[in-house]
Amino acid sequence: MATADTAKSPTASTSAVYPLTGRVVRVSDGDTFQLLVKGRQYKVRMASIDAPELGKDAQRPGQPQARASREALSVLIAGKTLTLACYEKDHYGRHICDVPLTGRLTANQQQVASGMAFVNREKGGKYMRDPALPALESEARRERLGVWRQGDAVPPWVWRYRCWKQQQC
Repeated sequence: MATADTAKSPTASTSAVYPLTGRVVRVSDGDTFQLLVKGRQYKVRMASIDAPELGKDAQRPGQPQARASREALSVLIAGKTLTLACYEKDHYGRHICDVPLTGRLTANQQQVASGMAFVNREKGGKYMRDPALPALESEARRERLGVWRQGDAVPPWVWRYRCWKQQQC
């Protein structure tokens, strides 16, 4: 079995998937965490989803539901040993992965189904790999779960541009 040290990191244009097995040691936000693999920590960004942004500083405030999203992901994965299905590394060096759980849904799907993350439609859906996610998001929206409790939920990629880059929060 490949680990982070031996796995190839394919580009987005390939369909190869590589496993990454380790214990979740830190949940950073609703779509990012640290995985401990053989004594070394790896950053993981969950594939196909984008969670509300936590505040970074006074110029980059957080979004509603960001803390709830991080907590929801913590409940799902914190402290667990998991084998991820990874696609590539992004330009920040994070592994982009699906996070299988025991049961029916991945953690990625669960975050969307509970309204704790958006389907990542940034750049025309370029980063969306899981075809099950749009239906899960539609159901969460209908049920007004999580980010959908408010009628004006702003996708994180729009928030980062408008609020953080253009200072129009």
